[in-house]
Amino acid sequence: MIVWINGAFGAGKTSTARELAGLLPDSTLFDPELIGDALRRLLPPERLAEVSDYQDLPSWRRLVVDTAAAMLAELGGVLVVPMTLLRQEYRDEIFGALAARRIPVRHVLLAPAETILRERVAARREPGGPGVEDARDRQRAHDQVPAYREALGWLTADAHVIDNGRLTARETAGRIAEAVRTDAAGICDIVQTPEPTRETVAAGVLLFDDQDRVLLVDPTYKAGWEFPGGVVEPGEAPGCAGVREVAEELGLELDHAPPLLVVDWEPPLRPAYGGLRLLFDGGPLTPPQIGALRLPGPELRAWRFVTEPEAAGLLPPQRYERLRWALRARERARPLYLEAGRPTP
Repeated sequence: MIVWINGAFGAGKTSTARELAGLLPDSTLFDPELIGDALRRLLPPERLAEVSDYQDLPSWRRLVVDTAAAMLAELGGVLVVPMTLLRQEYRDEIFGALAARRIPVRHVLLAPAETILRERVAARREPGGPGVEDARDRQRAHDQVPAYREALGWLTADAHVIDNGRLTARETAGRIAEAVRTDAAGICDIVQTPEPTRETVAAGVLLFDDQDRVLLVDPTYKAGWEFPGGVVEPGEAPGCAGVREVAEELGLELDHAPPLLVVDWEPPLRPAYGGLRLLFDGGPLTPPQIGALRLPGPELRAWRFVTEPEAAGLLPPQRYERLRWALRARERARPLYLEAGRPTP
């Protein structure tokens, strides 16, 4: 398993992780910052200039998962990971990919008071004495505090929280070890389907309110909003898969087989395999149906009805193109065949 120690810069993650690795049997320290350092050396400067933080690099997030899985396959036991994750979609992506490999994660948040965080940042010195790099690190740490404050809502709901403001690293590690032993720091409740090994067929269902706005859902396990739906199981009809997924995700039982709007061939773009993506017309929902919608916490974070322009700001580009043409097909009452989100001639 993995014990992921989260927290702002200055929370004491690394020193606590070193102590924890000495307390938990068969444990190994893995610092994902090393992957960030490697990518700074490996990637061309123009690519690095496009991001403000190496966590914004998809390659960093994939390599963190791949490296953690490889280390656990090699060593077994427990991996202790000290790493700040303040963007929920990155937490979802990394923890979801680990869950897909059946690697349980126990998420711990070190949460000293903000005044203590700022004191620690001000007092921090790198080996070799103070210098320009020290000042830059302190400024980056101070700049991170507002993002940390904003993330506290989902962090405290997701992680086992320890206020280590007055604790030593050894005492904090002891608290974490006890929380792991007693299951107080439980396994992170996040759903992720196994990574595909070939092209897949997926079915989505468009549902509407009385203003003709379309329903989107926010998955915990991948970035970007989505349509209700999922992968078609072997031997399952795509329309039936869409109905099943709507019932599983939203608690909504459709009383009819929804008509087809679009078939979209999604080309393989590594590391994804692509495949066929179908969208069906689930029709308008009544106010009682909307009031009865529910979400499975481990799988979906939220739902909302949006206009077409609003959807453009929430959906990844190709997914939005699929929606756009599905709405045109609905207006014309004629299904469309797409390739990469575009109708064929």
